[in-house]
Amino acid sequence: MEPFKNNLSPDLVICLADHLSRHVEPFDKASYKTEILAQLDHLELKERARLIADVTARHLPGDLGERFAVLEAILHPMTEVGFDRGSDGKGIRGWGMMPLGMIVADCGLDDFESSFALLKEMTKRATAEFDVRPFLARDQERALAIMAPWVNDPSVHVRRLVSEGTRPRLPWGMRLKRLIEDPAPTLPLLEALKDDPEDYVRRSVANHLNDIAKDHPDLVAEIAARWLKGADANREKLVRHACRSLVKHGHEGTLKALGLNPPKIAVLGPAVDVTEIRYGDAVAFKVDLTSTCVAPQDLVLDYLIHFRKANGSMAPKVFKWKLRLAPGETISLSREHTIRPITTRVYYGGTQAVSLRINGQDYGYSEFQLRMPMG
Repeated sequence: MEPFKNNLSPDLVICLADHLSRHVEPFDKASYKTEILAQLDHLELKERARLIADVTARHLPGDLGERFAVLEAILHPMTEVGFDRGSDGKGIRGWGMMPLGMIVADCGLDDFESSFALLKEMTKRATAEFDVRPFLARDQERALAIMAPWVNDPSVHVRRLVSEGTRPRLPWGMRLKRLIEDPAPTLPLLEALKDDPEDYVRRSVANHLNDIAKDHPDLVAEIAARWLKGADANREKLVRHACRSLVKHGHEGTLKALGLNPPKIAVLGPAVDVTEIRYGDAVAFKVDLTSTCVAPQDLVLDYLIHFRKANGSMAPKVFKWKLRLAPGETISLSREHTIRPITTRVYYGGTQAVSLRINGQDYGYSEFQLRMPMG
């Protein structure tokens, strides 16, 4: 997979320079390109965006109105395209919005109305989910008052921004501490968007609720129970995705809201096939499940890999399975989980383990040894 940073490329910088030269006078195109391109190759995604934003800002007019007029003038005329379409001779869009949105957040905090009007246009060409957050941190009430009517906007990107931009714990974005402590101000917005016709918006609502669940699990369980009453398939999918972390942790209220009762089941396993594996190989395991219930059961089955930490303790990571068992049915399941390099985890050799979690209850514990490469 191509690294995200490569989307903030020399070609994008050249395209930006071409568009800026048409709207900024005077504009030293050569100096602009040289300053950015001399550093770009050595930087990661956010650093590239920050470099482009800072250099671009220095070449823009000092007056805020004139500055925003230039930024709006260089936007691509085609909206509703997202990240998958690049900037071109017609204007800037897609990943090009990342540095341009930074400029708005950097210099527009004293003019909410103008800034949000521009960010609303920018989000139609990709997203402004990171750039509305400094405004929410500065004056949450004012920012939400501007965004609230957008739940009815014709643009799917604008509607999604209402949910995604206000997520308390948005990945890669600044934390919104007030909304982490009290998510009540965004709940009416999520309520208005829960049956949005676009899955792109509904999935954002689900992720927003999943953020809230990390700090207010009982609240999300209550919302889940209420939203599931008379829910169609789309809303049910939203709720289940919103509750994924709570289900993984066996939150009782959430399991009840989803109709996941304590399992009536006999479990044999999990049993690992080989008790010693090398880094880069897969741990293979199997389990036999037998229903002891007189009715069919919907079971949320997760498996946990208990990874060894640097201090020798174990930290479980949950991975998804799902099945349905008929009365008295026995089913044999097998799985392989590769222990391979990922950016979010450091592996340590020694004892690791596999266990199961079924409707929030834990079963079994089978150890294996992980051998790390020497040196």
